[in-house]
Amino acid sequence: MPITTRAAVVESGGAPFTLADVQLDEPGPHEAVVRMVATGLCHTDLGVASGGLPFPLPGVLGHEGAGVVEAVGPAVTGIEPGDHVVLSFTSCGECGNCNGGHPAYCATWLPLNLIGGRRADGSSTISRDGEALGGHFFGQSSFAERALVDERSLVKVDPDVPLESIAPLGCGVQTGVGAVWNVLKPVTGSTIVVLGAGAVGLSAVMAAALTPATTIVAVDRVGERLSLARELGATHTINAGEADLVEALAAITGGQGADGVVETTGNVTVLRQGVDALGARGTLVVVGAPPFGSEVALDVNGLLGGKRIVGLTLGDAETQSFIPALVDLVKAGRLPLDRLISTYPFADIDQAVRDMGAGKAIKPVLTF
Repeated sequence: MPITTRAAVVESGGAPFTLADVQLDEPGPHEAVVRMVATGLCHTDLGVASGGLPFPLPGVLGHEGAGVVEAVGPAVTGIEPGDHVVLSFTSCGECGNCNGGHPAYCATWLPLNLIGGRRADGSSTISRDGEALGGHFFGQSSFAERALVDERSLVKVDPDVPLESIAPLGCGVQTGVGAVWNVLKPVTGSTIVVLGAGAVGLSAVMAAALTPATTIVAVDRVGERLSLARELGATHTINAGEADLVEALAAITGGQGADGVVETTGNVTVLRQGVDALGARGTLVVVGAPPFGSEVALDVNGLLGGKRIVGLTLGDAETQSFIPALVDLVKAGRLPLDRLISTYPFADIDQAVRDMGAGKAIKPVLTF
């Protein structure tokens, strides 16, 4: 029997989230039904809801879910009803990158997660009054009381850790932490610069504080976020509204430039400044996504000192090992995610969206 559940539906690009009853399809062999306990709200959800990406609307978004498994398909292994799970992106599990431990670069990542709205076979996971809705968002569409979730989106986690405290691990936090740990891999004495002190940027700051980097610089235009960055491990902060970024970084690094930069703003001007601020053999990780088709001009001769620019999706994380490790760090108090989270009842999703847009909430988490 299909399951009826309440979901936040976006009817068309730019429309608000509205609560409606929808029907979930029967779980396939490699799917599970998860009762949602919490789900984070991410800028990617807002970008799709605004009509900025070619996802089929009306549809159900949400991709930082956390909940309790209620039922599993016959081919699902290692997960059973009653398990606590954090939901992350899905992947095919068969291509070269999936087999090589890099599922965020799955050959079918875009249609499976971001723009397809359906399963790989083209069938729909969510409908309303017999009409298919856009769903299968990151293999989960977790803006609903129940979600039909791809097996490869499920990550079993420690049931002693409150799910609302770890829901953002599935996307935003994993992205910021992975930028530092999986790409920059700071060595002793490194200088790490984080451009943008939102949820992803502050996650990168917390991750850098758990490495041998000795200089951690957070850059933003909001003073309160810079203060929070210091509390989370930044050794220096730069208010980009008051200081020239390249000059300020030169002063902090004694003219040597940064070893690693994490660009989270999606602003191509900031990206260019970040590349210019790199030292010899430095690496900039591009995390923030501007509108499709955006380009940036670079000083080619400036790159010849061994600079690298690396694009990143979802921290280049292998979720089954990465997310449980992050949960352990949250449990131990070493990754203080609670400092980023503001909780809202699911019905108040539009208030959460407004607060996120106004900068009042760094990481809204909807609770069920």
